[in-house]
Amino acid sequence: MAYLMPSEFVTKMVDAGESKIFMSTRDTIIRAYMAGAILALAAVFAVTVTVQTGYPIIGAILFPVGFSMLYLLGFDLLTGVFVLAPLALLDKRPGVTVGGVLRNWGLVFVGNFLGALTVALMMAVVFTFGFSTAPDKVGTVIAGIGEARTLGYAKYGAAGMLTLFIRGVLCNWMVSTGVVGAMISTSVSGKVIAMWMPIMLFFGMTFEHSVVNMFLFPSGLLLGGKFSIMDYFIWNEIPTVLGNLVGGLAFTGLTLYATHVRTAPKRAMH
Repeated sequence: MAYLMPSEFVTKMVDAGESKIFMSTRDTIIRAYMAGAILALAAVFAVTVTVQTGYPIIGAILFPVGFSMLYLLGFDLLTGVFVLAPLALLDKRPGVTVGGVLRNWGLVFVGNFLGALTVALMMAVVFTFGFSTAPDKVGTVIAGIGEARTLGYAKYGAAGMLTLFIRGVLCNWMVSTGVVGAMISTSVSGKVIAMWMPIMLFFGMTFEHSVVNMFLFPSGLLLGGKFSIMDYFIWNEIPTVLGNLVGGLAFTGLTLYATHVRTAPKRAMH
């Protein structure tokens, strides 16, 4: 299980960010769509296990299987490109612009949302036998999560919004660690172990992940949650995306890149 020092893989991070910025629109959306769908299915799996066992920690331990799968397959999450795409801009790679970074973020957002929404619609059918019955136990729990994590923040007003934002920041510190974790080993087992730990932490501590929420909240609406689409966007998705963005940028600019780029092998740098 070969381990690469940060000074050895920092250039891989920059290269990954550059490649994502120049990826075609079609490929970017398809990869993001699959990432959103796989992460949504992992969330369903984690909630199902939690309901079956009564122990949320078991769901948190198993949730990273989806994250590991999608990154090994080369798919992209919005939280991941928040940390990788700006690196190519910081490194002044030829042709990389702020517009290119924003284009990548926008396309990945759309793809993630469509993938997560597709799974939300499919699982709503499964949970209700084609909308012919009330949601089963897992569906009811998912609907409750959507309601609790919108109206639950809303009742605290500005303090709730701040809490939501900070949970988004903390989430993407961990997700960014997982994204980078895939680069610190040259073996599949090493990559998975490095990704697994921070993703388990963020899910177990119920931090706010924009793509997971792209599944949970449409599911909640479909399954009878007592909140509106505006509640979802104002009291979850928008503050969560902003928190994830700040968390990703801080992780990028203030830690790995700033501290390790100077020690990266000169032959590998532009």
